[in-house]
Amino acid sequence: MGQWGTHVDPPAHFIKGLRTIDQIDVKEMVMPLVVLDVHEKVAENPDYTITMDDVQAWEATHGPIPEGAFVAMRTDWSRRWPDIPQMQNKDADGIAHYPGWSMDVLKYLYEERKITASGHEPTDTDPGIATSKDDYSLEAYILSTNHYQVELLTNLDQAPEAGALVVVAFPKPKDGSGFPARVFAILP
Repeated sequence: MGQWGTHVDPPAHFIKGLRTIDQIDVKEMVMPLVVLDVHEKVAENPDYTITMDDVQAWEATHGPIPEGAFVAMRTDWSRRWPDIPQMQNKDADGIAHYPGWSMDVLKYLYEERKITASGHEPTDTDPGIATSKDDYSLEAYILSTNHYQVELLTNLDQAPEAGALVVVAFPKPKDGSGFPARVFAILP
């Protein structure tokens, strides 16, 4: 339920037996905010997937991504909302073209930097060219690590790349597999 608009996907959204939305601790809902800004690259290439170069550039400027952070990928894709054809950006063959994460970046963030959660502006974790083939392996990876994610974020252009806190707030229905979320930053 509630998998449209800004929403949270708990691990059980994809992985049976892992945590449902009511099992996400409140301590996992207030975190340091990291914004990886790739919106200019996405403007040039809607199929852009974030790279380790993007992460290393952020860390060269701001220092290591803090443990327990919420990492958001800024693409400015949310400016297309709520126009679903614009969000999907399908070509004549029905292939969607929108940006996404990459496995090497996600593994680095979750396994080495030990972040709490991540989020993005498009409808999916995986880029459109992958989801058009029913490939949701990146989202499956995040959820399989027993972490949650937030999809369809907005207003990342108004948040600093570093220094803010983020609050990810949502109702916690028992055994819920997802729910609309209110996500806001507390600026330094």
